[in-house]
Amino acid sequence: MSDDPIAVLTRWTDSGAHWRVAARTAEAVIIELITCTGDEVVDRLHTTDPDLVAWLGDRRSSFD
Repeated sequence: MSDDPIAVLTRWTDSGAHWRVAARTAEAVIIELITCTGDEVVDRLHTTDPDLVAWLGDRRSSFD
């Protein structure tokens, strides 16, 4: 994805959908973008953006 990953997640949750961290290292994160009903992964966001890693902190999903 070419957009700012924080903006992508914000738009995603503002639309009523959810996300969860599928994998995380100190430098990278893979986030699954999930439907509003929570039963289907629509896309995955793989990034090494340090701003996103910091923004996530210890959160594991949009429910945290």
